[in-house]
Amino acid sequence: MSELNDALAARITELCDSADDDVEHARYDDAIEKYHAALALVPAPQSAWRITMWILTALGEAFLFTERFEDAQAVLMNAMEVPGATANPFLHLRLGQAELGLGNTRAARDELTRALRGGGELVFEGEDAKLLAIAKANLGDDE
Repeated sequence: MSELNDALAARITELCDSADDDVEHARYDDAIEKYHAALALVPAPQSAWRITMWILTALGEAFLFTERFEDAQAVLMNAMEVPGATANPFLHLRLGQAELGLGNTRAARDELTRALRGGGELVFEGEDAKLLAIAKANLGDDE
């Protein structure tokens, strides 16, 4: 996987840092706009760049915070197309939340279980306790 040139990487990082600040201050629409702008700067094919996974995961999270579960699911599924993304427990956690919000119970359980298997209970720290409970219950069903 190639590296982005320094100027482009700096601009994308600047946009994402500003968007992250917007998320921290509940300015979700501003954050979503900035994440989209950052994503637009990633060269094609976007799925070839690791930074795409991070942008899409952050964008999905902003969509989750605004309860736009379909949008969250779509961008998080796109994030899964980036090489190495399927090994990211946080991405599975967020996708599980999106699936849960959409009422896709089985898909939610599967994603949350992947998050638990990949990152342990630590990935659930600071999250709604029901997410970990769902993952643990599903893990118990598998064993």
